[in-house]
Amino acid sequence: MTQVPAATRALKVLRFLASQPTPVPLDRIAKAVDLPRSTAYHLINAMIEQGFVVHLPDERTYGLGLAAFEVGSGYSRQAPLQRMARRVMTGLVDRTQQNAHLAVLHGRDVLYVVEERAPGKSPLVTDVGVRLPAHLTASGRAILSRLPANQVRALYPDKAAFTSRSGPELTPTKLKDLLTDTRNRGYADENGEVTPGFASVAAAVVDHNGHPVAGIAVTFPSEESVDPATLVEHVKQAAKALSARLAGR
Repeated sequence: MTQVPAATRALKVLRFLASQPTPVPLDRIAKAVDLPRSTAYHLINAMIEQGFVVHLPDERTYGLGLAAFEVGSGYSRQAPLQRMARRVMTGLVDRTQQNAHLAVLHGRDVLYVVEERAPGKSPLVTDVGVRLPAHLTASGRAILSRLPANQVRALYPDKAAFTSRSGPELTPTKLKDLLTDTRNRGYADENGEVTPGFASVAAAVVDHNGHPVAGIAVTFPSEESVDPATLVEHVKQAAKALSARLAGR
C-alpha cells in the first residue's frame, strides 16, 4: 500500500490534465482519477495554490497551471529520457544497420525526440522535433497499445479524430482491434502509412508502473531484403533495455 496517497492522487490528476486537449470540468477529473467529487475538489484547490492547476471560472473547468509548464520545461532542459536512450539507440542501429528513432506521445501525436541514422541510410521524416499522428506510426501504435482503454477512447472518441495519409481508414473500433493485436504480439508495425516505400516496427518503453513513456522504432525500405522478425526482436530487446534503465535496474 502506498505511503503517499495524496502525492499519488495529485500526480494522477496532472497526468490526466496533460492528456486533455482543453481544460475539463471537475466531475471528469474526479471520474478519471477515481476520487469522490469532494476529495477531488480539495485536492484540486491545493494544486491551484501551488500553481500546478488553474481554474477557469467562466467555463467551470480546470487546466494545467504555470508550475506544470515549469516542470515540463525542466524536463526538456535535462532531457533524461534522451540521455538514457542514446546508448540503447546506438546499439540498435549497430545491430540492425537501419535508422532508429524514439518518440513520445503528445496528445494524439507522437513527438520524435531521438533519431539515430545508420551509415549510408537516407534521412527520414522522423527527425527530432517532428510530430506525426500517433495512430499512423509504429511507435505511436506501440505506445497506444499499452495505454488504458478509457484513455485511448478519450483520445479517439469518433472518426473525426483520425488523420488519414495512406493505408486503411481507421475508426475507433478498427483502432481498438489494431491495438489489441499489437498488444498481443508485443510490437507494432506500419508499411507505407507514414512514408510510401518505407516500413517500421516498434515496441513500447514502459516505466516501473508499466505505463508507456515512449516507443522505439526501426524504419527500413519496404523493398529491402531484411528479415522483419529479426528486426522485431532487436527492437523489443532495445525497448526492454531502456525500460529497465528507466526503472533503475
